[in-house]
Amino acid sequence: MKKSVFLLPVMALSFAFSAFALDLGTAKSQGIVGETASGYLAAVKNTAEAKKVVDAINAKRKAKYQQLAKKHGISLAQVEQQAGKKAMQKTAKGHFVKVNGKWVKK
Repeated sequence: MKKSVFLLPVMALSFAFSAFALDLGTAKSQGIVGETASGYLAAVKNTAEAKKVVDAINAKRKAKYQQLAKKHGISLAQVEQQAGKKAMQKTAKGHFVKVNGKWVKK
């Protein structure tokens, strides 16, 4: 598959996340949630608040990933992989990413 096919869904994803930026941004800056290579958020701190944010954002991400996969004729796993890579790269300094099963502050 061409690289450009993967970039289109990832670029569209950037716009999808902007709608959640305030809640997601706050949760990330407080160290409550972090990005994973799977393309989804995970709780850094196991709290009810973390679970609520993770569940809400991940449900929206999965729906968007499925939509992008169908639109571009690629698998959900391919979209998730590319989105995870991009999200981890874009994670701001001081926020958490999960690397080799461990939370690391960028």
